[in-house]
Amino acid sequence: MNASSLPFSPASERNKGPILEVLRGLLTPKARVLEIASGTGQHAEHFATQCPGWTWQPSDVQAQALPAVAARCAALPQVLPPVLLDVLMPAWPLPEQAFDAIYCANMLHISPWACCAALMQGAARHLAPSGALVLYGPYRVDGEPLAEGNRAFDADLRERNPQWGLRLLADVELAAQAAGLAFERRFNLPANNLALVFRQGA
Repeated sequence: MNASSLPFSPASERNKGPILEVLRGLLTPKARVLEIASGTGQHAEHFATQCPGWTWQPSDVQAQALPAVAARCAALPQVLPPVLLDVLMPAWPLPEQAFDAIYCANMLHISPWACCAALMQGAARHLAPSGALVLYGPYRVDGEPLAEGNRAFDADLRERNPQWGLRLLADVELAAQAAGLAFERRFNLPANNLALVFRQGA
């Protein structure tokens, strides 16, 4: 699989810089990171290239995505072979308490709501003490106007699948709290997206 045939996400290309700055501020130079829903692998490649001390474990729910992620990151020994991972699995195929951070971008609004609780519970099992769960994407926030672009995106998602849609931040916080993860802070990023940080054992 050559570079020209690899799947490519323009959104991932645009947002990789701002997200990396958030992660750099949260993680140590030798962090172990599990990425949920790696997709095209562009984030894994960029983050591992820019921060070669990080050990990056990609994963995705779609088996057909894994060869492209592996090919994109083949020259990066700090990126581990991608694993097939559905957050709804009762047990994830990875060691528990093994990761300093778990990172997940643009998944919650294109998956059933049950995936949110499952992600939180899985993160609580697989994060090391004081580890961070970092989520990225568009959210609805009580008391804050929804940007017109996000409003249209939300309507489109719900039309495509009634189980999809932008999640309310307060609901995500409650799901995290139920799993023992504490909401730590949010970052306002370009294009009306947020990076949310939850902490294990806070």
